[in-house]
Amino acid sequence: MKKGMQKCSILLFLMIVLFLTACSNEGADDQESEEKAKEEQPVVEPEPSEEPPEPEYENTYPLTGIGTNEPVNNRIIGVMVNNHTKARPQSGLSKADIVYELLAEGPITRFLAFFHSEKPEVVGPVRSAREYYANLAQGMGAIYIYHGAAHHIEDIIMNKDLDLIRGAIHDDDRYLFKRESFRAAPHDSYLIYPNVYEAAEQKGIDIKQDNEPYPFLTQDEVSQISGEEASRVHIVYHEGLEEVTYEYDEVNEQYVRYSDGEKTVELETEEPVVLDNIFVVETGHRVIDSAHRRAIDLESGGRGYLVQKGKVQEVEWKNVDGRILPFKNGEKVKFVPGKTWVNVVPETPGIDQSVQFN
Repeated sequence: MKKGMQKCSILLFLMIVLFLTACSNEGADDQESEEKAKEEQPVVEPEPSEEPPEPEYENTYPLTGIGTNEPVNNRIIGVMVNNHTKARPQSGLSKADIVYELLAEGPITRFLAFFHSEKPEVVGPVRSAREYYANLAQGMGAIYIYHGAAHHIEDIIMNKDLDLIRGAIHDDDRYLFKRESFRAAPHDSYLIYPNVYEAAEQKGIDIKQDNEPYPFLTQDEVSQISGEEASRVHIVYHEGLEEVTYEYDEVNEQYVRYSDGEKTVELETEEPVVLDNIFVVETGHRVIDSAHRRAIDLESGGRGYLVQKGKVQEVEWKNVDGRILPFKNGEKVKFVPGKTWVNVVPETPGIDQSVQFN
């Protein structure tokens, strides 16, 4: 009897083992089948995502078209910046929203740098005024800052409806202006920019205003810019002495500026000056005194080039309420959001001889 029960137990045990083994094999077969099925399924590539939408901001900086959540009603500040070879490299130019470059005396150019969206620590060297620079500052509604001027020029500027800060009054006060020992006069005077608004307010100058925005392209419009190739722009004010070059950086899609073959950089950091729009305009120049100062016509309009995103298009320029703007077929041509440099060249020898693209 016991032997019979033992046999039954052994048989039952063997049956359970066989059942479990079969289940195990079946599970393994099912897993193998599933893995094989997965391998045989076609790989579905994800659909390319669309361009991300432009982020929304409360405000837009009027001189760059860049969005911001900061207030944008601070006054524009226009500063005369020296471009003599002994004044290079300068300080603060990389922070300027718009820079005008015009001949000041002889073959030497000078900058009028407009600051609004960024606030540098120092700007300079700061140099003397000219009437046509003052006119540009007036058209921008800017506070005009300069250091020195010929008496007859300063008389004209003082009689304009223009808010001024004169470096000669603040010379080396270490609050608004400072003289630096590493440069010789007149290339040694620097504006201490963070104190500008406070100093202006103390003079009774309004430091807030509604600033008229420049016309800017949308993200989609930027991608559709057309024109001739312009990977390099070369402007000759005076051969061998005052030559400007802009080279296109295809990676960052911006232009890098050079003066007489040397990259334009910040004195303190060697940060290069890069920009998004180059606007070249041709107009009449007339020498008016023995120091070869000029009168420059910024009213009549004329020929120009607008360079953006590696392309150049021929335009005409017009003075619209004091601002120099590009037009084509009677319509304003918009700027790429970012920084702009405006190069004003004389009618003689003319824009075709002064400016080359390649």
